[in-house]
Amino acid sequence: MIESAVDSRWFRRYPPPDGDVARRLVCLPHAGGAASAFHGWADHFASGVEVLATRYPGRQERIAEECITGMPELADAVTEALLPLLDVPVYLFGHSMGASLGYEVALRLERDHGVRLAGLFVSARKAPHRVNPEPTYLGGDEALIQEVLGLGGTEAQLIRDPDLFELVMPALRADFRIVGTYRAQPGHPVHCPVVGYVGDRDGGIDPVDMAAWADVAAASFDLTVFPGDHFYLLGERDALLRDLAARLV
Repeated sequence: MIESAVDSRWFRRYPPPDGDVARRLVCLPHAGGAASAFHGWADHFASGVEVLATRYPGRQERIAEECITGMPELADAVTEALLPLLDVPVYLFGHSMGASLGYEVALRLERDHGVRLAGLFVSARKAPHRVNPEPTYLGGDEALIQEVLGLGGTEAQLIRDPDLFELVMPALRADFRIVGTYRAQPGHPVHCPVVGYVGDRDGGIDPVDMAAWADVAAASFDLTVFPGDHFYLLGERDALLRDLAARLV
């Protein structure tokens, strides 16, 4: 693979030290999140694993771009950006909103391009056929702020900073509209291994919810429960990455 094959608008690239790419892990951030959420992940994987952290429009390096506010549009764009990168096995990891996005991308790759992922890792998000409307975005900025503060994570710290508030809010508004308009749909299966991750104290989703991903996993499904809340992957990062590393084969 040559570096120019990676669309730098969409992916922050962490190549293997020796440059020899044998497989790729593409990471999809949560609502309001950015590629920086996956900083340092590449250091935990074996030689040959390239990590691509997805850059949604409207934040960090793409701050001047208009945010995408619909799941179909976002999934179409990420799928298109991935097409040049399918020369090696590709895995997707999505946290929260990113899990729904990963599922939608996996469906598009199979349906429209005849490509089966090497694996789909879904974190802290209900299975697509169990997603309920989440109309937080209809309550305006105050409702978004309270939701983000309740979930915790990096964005909760950012919106408390008056100097960063106006930079963070457009992405939050857009992403919570995506979450709020992504409705339950029939459980169309994907034909790659699916692995679910969840924190045991996540107030919005529990292990039973995550287990329903088995209904759309035609190949296989596995579930790992970590200590922690919706952002268990901060406190349990090393344990999560060890588990992922063992599956990137």
